[in-house]
Amino acid sequence: MTVMTVLSGPAVRLSPPSPASPSPASPSPSRRGRALRLASAVVGAALLATGCNAAAKDEGADGKEGGGKEFTLVTPDPVAQNEFLKLAVSGVKAAAKKQGGSQKVFQSSDTNSRQQNVQSAVDSAPDVVVLVGFEFADLVAQQAEAHPKQQFLLVDACTKKTYKNVTCAVFREHEAVFLAGAEAGLLSESRKVGAVDVLDTPQFRRYSEPFAAGAKKVRAGTSARTLFVGGQSPFNDAARAKDQAATLASGGADQVMAAAAGGNTGVFQAAKAKGFQAYGVDANQCLTAPGVVVDNVLKKTDVAVEKGVAQILAGKGGSTVSYGLKEGGMSLTGLEPGLGGSKCLIADHGDVLKRVKGLRDDIVAGKLKVDDPAA
Repeated sequence: MTVMTVLSGPAVRLSPPSPASPSPASPSPSRRGRALRLASAVVGAALLATGCNAAAKDEGADGKEGGGKEFTLVTPDPVAQNEFLKLAVSGVKAAAKKQGGSQKVFQSSDTNSRQQNVQSAVDSAPDVVVLVGFEFADLVAQQAEAHPKQQFLLVDACTKKTYKNVTCAVFREHEAVFLAGAEAGLLSESRKVGAVDVLDTPQFRRYSEPFAAGAKKVRAGTSARTLFVGGQSPFNDAARAKDQAATLASGGADQVMAAAAGGNTGVFQAAKAKGFQAYGVDANQCLTAPGVVVDNVLKKTDVAVEKGVAQILAGKGGSTVSYGLKEGGMSLTGLEPGLGGSKCLIADHGDVLKRVKGLRDDIVAGKLKVDDPAA
């Protein structure tokens, strides 16, 4: 399997959540929970000194060695420590390995490099071009019309119009957030929970309203409050997020959902200082804030990429697939293998996990419906 990664410029990236509807006829181009992929990505100057422009012609990567399939992933920002995008890379690598083929990763840094990278990907004519994020929705629509034989997989967003050569993968974040809220309700001593959310929009409320609903479901009399980061840098304002979390703690909240993107570090700092417990998103944030984080809402980009590629190769592309608890696209760290080494506080609460697993099973079976704030 040939592996090629091309970098294009430095940038700091924090992410928003996926569209409200799984239907390509009514997508949401608004900022999604990509979820709230919560790690900032920075490509260092030393790397730039030796790297090449992602939009430049690829050299030295024979994508179809031995007749294998070729896949090209284009990211909206540098991968670096962005856990959401790292999972996307893992997904395209897994797809290439399964097919005995090759994969390339084009990392973008701004609007211009995204456009150049998409064009470069299309020009190389791989079996599937994979793109992650709402930033690519319009670009994919243009390229799909211009190149009807090229297959595209758009993750965490969808085009406004349906195309036979565009397959979309979106997420139902609210289902897993509800389960995290249930954990909070069962663990809260004050019967007060809260959330620090990036922006007051329906898409981002997927990370706060279901959290409150889950807590109230398992604990009568629980109250909930949400504060928003807002401002000029809502996705990367740790200081503001810390202040908002401290305000929630002052009001009695002892369980707080950290949905502040890059500002989550501020929420965790406040948790340590004020003595409350927090919940992370996207990846296992217990490792970066041990003793503070109870659990994490996991958004599995790798699953969406690998399954989406397989769907296209099986001749079943051109549709939208929504990933939630049932499909394995959303989960909690507490419900995954390896919990013992996760450093998550939920590992010490087997009784709570047993209750949460029951709720998960009810959601998967359709017995319990979680309201979607972005519906």
